[in-house]
Amino acid sequence: MSAGSAEQIRLLLEALAAEPDPPTTVRAPAAALDGHVADSLSGLAVPELSATRRAADIGAGAGFPGLALAVALPGASIDLVESAGRKAAVIERLARAAELTNVRAVTARVEEWGAVPGTAGGGGGAYDAVTVRAVAALPVLAEYAAPLLRDGGVLVAWKGARDAAEESAGRAAAERLGLVAEDVLHVEPFEGARDRHLHVYRKVAPTPERFPRRPGIAVKRPLA
Repeated sequence: MSAGSAEQIRLLLEALAAEPDPPTTVRAPAAALDGHVADSLSGLAVPELSATRRAADIGAGAGFPGLALAVALPGASIDLVESAGRKAAVIERLARAAELTNVRAVTARVEEWGAVPGTAGGGGGAYDAVTVRAVAALPVLAEYAAPLLRDGGVLVAWKGARDAAEESAGRAAAERLGLVAEDVLHVEPFEGARDRHLHVYRKVAPTPERFPRRPGIAVKRPLA
């Protein structure tokens, strides 16, 4: 990481520690450096994410992995999609504090963002990569991400210990959405990290027009 990038990470961590309305309990700089930043940067083990020109971080929460990836990938444009206006405002404050010019907070439900084509100013078919961390089960994540991805684009989902049943359900859902479950990478983003995996799905066919379904349906009635 360059000296400039390291300085941006320092500013980001300082801003998170000082944030008056934090959407995370992991705020102390040392803890956040591991738990948020290093964990986020482990996604760069996926070559397609390292090379992305436009990415969406969905359910962005406190801004990770999107903000950390924006530091590491200054040539990429990254949208952090977050339905809660309060959290989106925090993301905007953190981005300003870290002097990030290649990110924006999008205050929207991911289903609604994916229903509007990129050519019309939305997120449908607009992204080379979609990232998601600590949001939902794999079938739900696949449904959220598929409408956002361009052909050949990848979903990278951060998960903990592997769950065979969840992975099987994720594969089944992916097949209905134009995705294929391509890889599961074990990562160790910091010393002592355990049970961390990146689940990679690739878009190989058009997503059927009936997706995304209405907000909340993917969770209530998962495809698998």
